[in-house]
Amino acid sequence: MNQILDAYKPIWSLKHAISLMGWDFETYMPGGGTEERGVADSQLSMLHKDLLLNKDFIGLVESAKKQGSLDDLERGVVRVLDREITKQIKIPKELTEAESLVRIRGNMAWREARTKSDFKLYEPHLKEMIEIKKQIIAKRGYEKHPYDALLDTFEEQLTVNDLDKIFGELTPRIQKLVKKLVDSNSPFCKENKLVKSKYDITKVDELNRDILTLLQYDMKRFRMDVSTHPFTETMGLNDIRITTRYEGTDFKKSIFSTIHEAGHALYNLQCDQSLSFTPIEGGSSLGLHESQSRFWENIVCRSLPFVQLIGPLIRKQVNFANQTTNDELYLYFNNVKADFIRVDADEVTYNLHIAIRYEIEKKIFGDELGVSEIPEFWNDRMEQLLGVRPTTDSQGMLQDTHWSSGLFGYFPTYTLGNLVSAIIASKMRKDVENYEEDIKRGNFNPIRKWLKLKIHQYGSAYAPKVLLDRSLNEGYNPDYFVNYLETKYLGS
Repeated sequence: MNQILDAYKPIWSLKHAISLMGWDFETYMPGGGTEERGVADSQLSMLHKDLLLNKDFIGLVESAKKQGSLDDLERGVVRVLDREITKQIKIPKELTEAESLVRIRGNMAWREARTKSDFKLYEPHLKEMIEIKKQIIAKRGYEKHPYDALLDTFEEQLTVNDLDKIFGELTPRIQKLVKKLVDSNSPFCKENKLVKSKYDITKVDELNRDILTLLQYDMKRFRMDVSTHPFTETMGLNDIRITTRYEGTDFKKSIFSTIHEAGHALYNLQCDQSLSFTPIEGGSSLGLHESQSRFWENIVCRSLPFVQLIGPLIRKQVNFANQTTNDELYLYFNNVKADFIRVDADEVTYNLHIAIRYEIEKKIFGDELGVSEIPEFWNDRMEQLLGVRPTTDSQGMLQDTHWSSGLFGYFPTYTLGNLVSAIIASKMRKDVENYEEDIKRGNFNPIRKWLKLKIHQYGSAYAPKVLLDRSLNEGYNPDYFVNYLETKYLGS
């Protein structure tokens, strides 16, 4: 095993460099550097592939697969490397290079198209990326549905069959809940004056940093910057970077973005340090990662005890909120309104946004939907599921950065994360004696310790479905999430 880990360090180092460049691309790189960055990124990606597919390295992994005396962590290392080698060995280098170049160029085109709300500016780049993904699917192969090959990239062993069952059950239950809230004229659905009030960006930035301090983030291993679309970039277990955004109104959006990304960061920060420089440092899957970000963003941050905790901080930094009660802040944090933008969606309607993207991706790779048809299909499904119809491309299918980066198969992991976050909350409440009081007092140690014990410490040693069964005795069960929403919003 030591031979494998020694040979893996150059591979890890290239991943580190690529991550650093990705962070810089989204934060500080001048727009004129796009073409050069695209070349550098593609060349490093090919070097990474060469090292991973070196015959001596593959030989070490193959030998380890035959050993019967490996412990769980060692088996995890072999599993993760074997998965990556199996995927990469089927993809020609020219396809890897092409995907990297299209990703960089496409992302810049998407930014312009989104700003101008003009899908036509981005359409050829999206078409090119989809064609590359279809070629990758053909090379990798699949058992039942082409889209399965992409889903498995982000969530090991996840299939269309899994997701059809989840969304088939979840979507109608959510729609029913939304209707009950609207029909009953719920206080959660009423307009809130804080939504449209303009805030001082420097003050809300201070507020976000105050909250991160309250949540006990180690700023020697962690930092926060600003980007168009909030994200988390992991260089290693001791260099985690997040971004947030500031739009000038509706300050809760910035708070939620910050805590969401900080939730991702905590997963990596709490991995066992022995996993550093290994293939299993970091989260088990995107779904497990999203469970952490959504747990902190929704279940902790939107709770009344948390509002009571940070209320004084809000009133200190946001002047127009200084006469607002904690109950009013709670309703503001939990306002339910069907709207256009996914990242701003409340926790009740959020998964309907994901259902739309899942349907589109499944149809794209099932050859049931052409690129030019996406905007209209998007708008139709949004009207059917959420009751609102986008009037501009930026309100519709141009709102997310994921497709420009080639991240097809990623969106469903957000819903998996929501489901798992509710399972975590249910189990944690039974194990952590003073759960709500701890939040109200700002004592997050019991929560952090529970998450580390059950999930974080293992990194990606276990496949996500195995880890869920091992630590939570559950799968992707929607019941916990729906029960959580019904209890909170209907009092049932």
